[in-house]
Amino acid sequence: MPIASLIRLLLLAALWGGSYLSMRIAVPALGALPTAGARVLLGALGLGLLVVLQRVPLRFDGKGRAALALGVVNSGIPFAMYALAAQVLPAGYSAILNAMTPLMGVLLGSLFFGERATASKLLGLCMGLAGVIVLMRTGPLPVDGAALAAAAACLVATLCYGLAGYLTQRWIGQRGGLDSRLVALGSQCSAVLLLLPLAAGSLWLHPVPLAALTPTVAIALLALGLLCTAWAYVLYFRLIADVGALKALTVTFLIPLFGVLWGWLLLDEAVGWAHAAGGGLIALALWLVLRPSTP
Repeated sequence: MPIASLIRLLLLAALWGGSYLSMRIAVPALGALPTAGARVLLGALGLGLLVVLQRVPLRFDGKGRAALALGVVNSGIPFAMYALAAQVLPAGYSAILNAMTPLMGVLLGSLFFGERATASKLLGLCMGLAGVIVLMRTGPLPVDGAALAAAAACLVATLCYGLAGYLTQRWIGQRGGLDSRLVALGSQCSAVLLLLPLAAGSLWLHPVPLAALTPTVAIALLALGLLCTAWAYVLYFRLIADVGALKALTVTFLIPLFGVLWGWLLLDEAVGWAHAAGGGLIALALWLVLRPSTP
């Protein structure tokens, strides 16, 4: 991999790993749904500014509705799920659970999209589930109903991400394709339409005092929307263009490392052997799933 692409890969992993840190800062102060709503709004504004500055023609070629529908699956629901999980789970936990995304793709592809389930992929899926169990049962976080519900929310998000990959291929790729910046912008706009009413309802039921929006919380929100969402999309699509989708997916291996690191450095979150054991099992599972198939 060229050095420039490697730097983009590491930066992307650091940004996406940092999204869990930002949520752990913002969610306790503002609530889960307001945080998710602010994230997609800032992400849409950032991507909209990018499209304007780069003079990308706003031609969706009949795929505008598909891009909007993708946003519900690829951004709206997952962002809400991770924000809800951030009420309970440390940043490192959510980042490690996010690594289940390719494994969920294997499961969905085998069940609904005609993908061949090789022995390697099935073994990877089983090892990934084992990693989740190890992390939840032996980690420093007490296992109770709230923790299990938060972990389930993360897995719902990974299921959505796995589904979004196939839907993108079917709704966009197989219909002639679309500029990735427009796909990202359309996705964020539909996520705004989904989450802002929910965020408004949450704020109406549970008003947040203005004092809760401290400089730290404001910086976390801006980082979450503009850096971890808008800029990260730009980096990811550039990486796919430079090295291909398979190599770009290796970012999934690195996100948990940065998620655990940021939580430990900045939030003093406990790190135990379960992080290494559970994360290691999931990393091995990802290798089994993502390695090139032999002829």
